[in-house]
Amino acid sequence: MLEKAIRQKNRLRIKRKMRTRSKIYGTAQKPRLSVFRSNRYLYAQVIDDEHSTTLAVVDGKTMGLKANKQDAKNIAHALADKLKSKEIRTVVFDRNGYLYHGVIAAFADSLREKDVLF
Repeated sequence: MLEKAIRQKNRLRIKRKMRTRSKIYGTAQKPRLSVFRSNRYLYAQVIDDEHSTTLAVVDGKTMGLKANKQDAKNIAHALADKLKSKEIRTVVFDRNGYLYHGVIAAFADSLREKDVLF
């Protein structure tokens, strides 16, 4: 029964992901910021969809940070520094089907604090 519930939860997240991805598109001037949250770690990448290239990546696993609110803030600050070095100020936020709550909201708020605009 538990496995069936997990499959249903993932299926619904993928439906939400596809619904938002049909409306979100990243360009070179305004790339897409995609966030992935597993049970342990948080990952984020900035993608130019026109050229299908990844512009910046932050990996919570290699940084040794978990998927909690405080570590999400630290990951966001690291990503903001990488974006500033590449002179990217505005992004399109792709929450990847996750609810804008908890870790995802803390990540986004920390990026806004570091002057990355959505």
